[in-house]
Order: sequence, then C-alpha cells, then structure tokens
Amino acid sequence: MNLDRCCVHTITTKPWGLSEAVENYAAAGIKGISVWQNAIEGIGPHRAGELIRSAGLEVVSYVRGGFFPHTSSTERAKAIDHNRKLLEEAAALGAPLIVLVCGASPDQSLDVSRQQIRDGIEAVLPLAEKLNVKLAIEPLHPMYAADRSAINTLKQANDMAETFSSAHVGVAVDVYHLWWEPNLQGEITRCGANGNLLAYHVCDWKVNTLDLLNDRGLMGEGCIDLRQIRQWVEETGFKGFCEVEIFSNIYWQQDQHEFLKKITDAFVAHV
Repeated sequence: MNLDRCCVHTITTKPWGLSEAVENYAAAGIKGISVWQNAIEGIGPHRAGELIRSAGLEVVSYVRGGFFPHTSSTERAKAIDHNRKLLEEAAALGAPLIVLVCGASPDQSLDVSRQQIRDGIEAVLPLAEKLNVKLAIEPLHPMYAADRSAINTLKQANDMAETFSSAHVGVAVDVYHLWWEPNLQGEITRCGANGNLLAYHVCDWKVNTLDLLNDRGLMGEGCIDLRQIRQWVEETGFKGFCEVEIFSNIYWQQDQHEFLKKITDAFVAHV
C-alpha cells in the first residue's frame, strides 16, 4: 500500500509541535493529519487549519471529544458544554468529524454510563448538524471500561449510533481496541451498510506490551491481522484514510524523524 491514504495523528509524534509535524508529514508523502486538541494550543483552530492546508495536507479528524458520564449532573453539563466548544473548534479547523472517547465512571454501573453517553451525544448533536461536523463514537478495549469508555465493542458502538438515525453520528474503528472482537467482520459490515463507518485507525498490539496505554506497536510489530481487517473495512465501500495512531513512551523518546520513517515504511509494508 502506498501513502495516498496515510494519515497520522499528531499524538503519534507527540514531541513535535503542529508546525513541525505538518512540515515533516508533508515531506514524507503523508496526505492526511488528525489533530489532537493540544496541538492547536497557542495557534488556534483557524490558523492551524490554514497551516495544514497550505502544506497540502487534509484535516481528517479532530481528537477528542466525549467523556460524558459523571455521577454529578453539574459535571455532565460541563462535559456537554466542553463538547460543544470542541465542535466549534473542529468546524474552525476544517475537520469533518470529531472522535468521541465516550467516557465512563467507576462510581456507577456501565449501563448508567452508557445512557449518559447517549444523552450527551443527543445534547450536542444539533450543533454538530448545524456545523456539519460528524460525531464518531470510538469503542475502546474493555480494559478501559472503568474510566475511559463504557462503549467497548463495535457491536455496542453500532447499536448506539443506530439509535440516532443521523448522518452526523457514526463510528471510528480502531484496530487496537477491536481486533479481538467476536464477529468483527460482521460488525464492520453492519457499520458500513448503515453508513456509520466514519474513520479507521491503525497501529499494532504488542504481545509483550509494557504499558496498556502507552506501548502501542508499529504496524507489523504485533499480532493484529491488519491486512484482513482493512479488507473487511474496504469491502464496505470505505475509501477514507487509514489513520496511524500510536501512543508509545518508547517511540516518543526516539528521534521523531527516524520514527516517522519507521511509520511510513510500516504503513506501506503492513497496512
């Protein structure tokens, strides 16, 4: 696979600021960039969008909204207000979608958290539709169910997205979180058939991982069948970017130019 559909998340090369990331991504032949909120601090979304487009890159997504569940109604209202702010920023940036890491609270049941996620999406959806920014529900691996996301399978994400019947609510499929899921092919097919497959994220699962959050692998470095999953995704008609999203204490400590070369090589060889 060439780099025509390669997108890199700014968090992947965390030591670089946005300007440096944009310059180096473009020079490497990468075509897309997904922007994390911290990357626009001090620049602002308008200027960030201009910087990205002037380099010939496409803004693929804005990361990350969500974190709706709380035991406190005041905190839930704050989360909704924060997501509305993020939607405004995404629109100013020129991002077509915002990724939702939906959240969870260890002080309440998963069912309650899931209902609060649904309520939160419902509350911000009118603004998303007005701004024409899509909301991509990202299911997270069950190891994050206590405090990061009560949406832990693609089936759950599909179920929730389908309750809205809105073109502005869909799903982000991340192989790190979903590679293990029973009937993954069927759920990917279902997601695409309903027009809900909005984003596709890649990295790899290292068998002897050192940190379940910050030790993701380069593509080809772990046990995920990336070619098979990409085939299932593309069989739905998905023609979007394959977004490289790697959290790695190991790679963040390395020379980022060398790391970026490893990313592009791995993308071509394994994605």
